[in-house]
Amino acid sequence: MSMPSEFQKRRTFAIISHPDAGKTTLTEKLLLFGG
Repeated sequence: MSMPSEFQKRRTFAIISHPDAGKTTLTEKLLLFGG
């Protein structure tokens, strides 16, 4: 696989919030709908 296509497939995101603010649920939803 060529480098440019490998970079195009990558998705990077960060969630910064209070530990008890429902981060896990949000992350699970993003992974579920994001593929």
